Amino acid sequence: MKIETIVVGPLQVNCYIAYDENSLEAIVIDPGDQPDLILKIAKNHDLRITSIVCTHGHFDHTGGIFAIRDRTGAKVLLHIDDLPIYSRAESQGAIWGFSVVQPPHPDQFVKDGDEISVGSSVLRALHTPGHSPGGICLAAEGLIFTGDTVFAGSIGRTDFPGGSIEALKVSFKKILSFPPETVLYPGHGNWTTVSDEWKQNFFAHEL
Repeated sequence: MKIETIVVGPLQVNCYIAYDENSLEAIVIDPGDQPDLILKIAKNHDLRITSIVCTHGHFDHTGGIFAIRDRTGAKVLLHIDDLPIYSRAESQGAIWGFSVVQPPHPDQFVKDGDEISVGSSVLRALHTPGHSPGGICLAAEGLIFTGDTVFAGSIGRTDFPGGSIEALKVSFKKILSFPPETVLYPGHGNWTTVSDEWKQNFFAHEL
């Protein structure tokens, strides 16, 4: 599986295009903004986008969904516990002073353990609440897309509606139970590894 990272929007969200280099099937993870740029990069690689996966429902991760779904027909996947947040993306953005296009109703709800195919590769959904009730991470061989659950040296905020520091500690422990060499691709900032987070992340010492 190949990965393209695109930093989008004023809040600098990491949007990921994960694709199979043989079939050129692709999924887009967290297209928070700049859908034209995301689609241009996909076109440059001749990719066929089949799914749009939301690690959670906050507006900065969902603002580009409408345009991408409209132009590709890709299915939108979300954990049902984040539907109330996702459904208010436009008004959330307005509160922060941003213009956000309300994303369409999800086509499919993802639960813990569900598998999402990307050509010959498979991503497994991990329900990781804490930053939001329906937060998920996506695990494949040797890597995890962590959304706003784990960052390099930090974790996601828990002071938004539906956030829980206790739930996030459990989710954080779940991610750090993976092999040390596992690469973590977060929703903001640089990539890291499980090994590095055991060493540098304050919350690892709280487990």
